Amino acid sequence: MTSAALTNEVEQLKAVALAYEARHLPIPDFALPPGMRMAVNFTLDFDAMLARRLANEPPMQLTKGEFGGRIGIWRLLEMYEAHDIKVTIFTPGRICELYPQALRRAARAGHEIADHMWEHHVPKDKALEEDHLLKTIAALERVAGRRPVGTRSEHSPELLRREGFIYNSSTSCTYTPLYQDDANGMNRLVQLPVHFAIDDAMYFSANWAGSKTAAQRLLDPDEVFEMWWSAFWHQYRLGGYLNFMLHPFVSGRASRVDMLERLIVEMKKLPGVWFPTCEDLARHVLARHPA
Repeated sequence: MTSAALTNEVEQLKAVALAYEARHLPIPDFALPPGMRMAVNFTLDFDAMLARRLANEPPMQLTKGEFGGRIGIWRLLEMYEAHDIKVTIFTPGRICELYPQALRRAARAGHEIADHMWEHHVPKDKALEEDHLLKTIAALERVAGRRPVGTRSEHSPELLRREGFIYNSSTSCTYTPLYQDDANGMNRLVQLPVHFAIDDAMYFSANWAGSKTAAQRLLDPDEVFEMWWSAFWHQYRLGGYLNFMLHPFVSGRASRVDMLERLIVEMKKLPGVWFPTCEDLARHVLARHPA
């Protein structure tokens, strides 16, 4: 590659990076409600076996996903409710057909039911994407009694805004809530960032995302407790935010439920820790830091 060609390529990459950066609008004076210094979202990606099917994984992997719908989701809901914590359940629309009782029970208890696509993917075809989102909205409304206002997906911001969504939770570009525009600088949504460092599947799921045997990690829950407590403590000292991305088929195993409960008990010993749903936090951002 010539020097001129390399310079041109670098300039193109720089332009793309700057355009991407311009779409993400941090909130420099982000503030929590009075008396609060730390917000913690506990979110459950309730995909059951759908993600496994999309990856054409073998039967034993599919049954791990099924465990989440039959057992894991119930264990987690019971634990969170014992501590008076409302969670956000991001779920594909098809899960409403597979495990409607679990979702209805969660909605009755006051947990938020949010979008996670129809079958855990967003079609490239725009008409099919719209069909998937509308089917998911209708399915979630049937089980929860209200339309979802949040998503964890790559759905078009224009489509999401048209259907009344106020937030997405799918970026890792920063560590506090922010606003995000589409590529044209429009259709602004609140973004509630997540990160794989506080995603249970990174630590507890063998063969995650097709990983090879040498890359598999099945850590002791005590090891993960220490890492997650360290992440929480760092943000607590700063006055910040954490969004835990959990999966019922992963964290619904007994020893991991116990680890999460120990984490919550320690968090609640400190003053000013707020456990909102994602909708609660997004509405706070809209009211306290209007776009």
